[in-house]
Amino acid sequence: MNDKELIPLLRNATLGDESAFQLVYQATHQDVYRTVAFLVYNKQDIEDIVNEVYLRMWRSFHTYDSSRPFRFWLHGITVHQVQDWKRKAWRRIRLLERNRQTTGEAIDWTDKTVLQSEMQHELFSHVRQLSYKLRVVIILRYLHDYTLEEIAAMLQIPVGTVKSRQHLALKELRNRFKSTGGDAYVY
Repeated sequence: MNDKELIPLLRNATLGDESAFQLVYQATHQDVYRTVAFLVYNKQDIEDIVNEVYLRMWRSFHTYDSSRPFRFWLHGITVHQVQDWKRKAWRRIRLLERNRQTTGEAIDWTDKTVLQSEMQHELFSHVRQLSYKLRVVIILRYLHDYTLEEIAAMLQIPVGTVKSRQHLALKELRNRFKSTGGDAYVY
């Protein structure tokens, strides 16, 4: 479903049409989930953030600028929701860590539906090791194919900062692949 088909559905959804909202959700959920899964590790947190993305999308549809692509707007909401979660996460992480230490349980940090092949798994693990600021640029650039200018607008940072983060992230990924003996070529 393209952006032009989604806009009327979202308008109807904001007026209370549950079936329209369901269609928008079905058309965009996999993409939103995959983006959040690359930026956040805990499966329950991923689910919570994805739910919050759709709540925020529904509440803020009146701010949508129809001259811009809908998915760009939705990815902006997704990235900002992850950033909000990260600002609040220090307390949750402390509680999770304390719980893990008392129970001795390991946390499952991957979602098997996202990681389908060994190479994806290896690349995903290397991308996960990047700092959040570098990781978000890589995800938006190579998973969603946004231009550097679009990423800068979405993250509200200068294009030069996006370029330097991309350069640093790719350099780190190359070094990690070399150190693990991977044959994958990183741009």
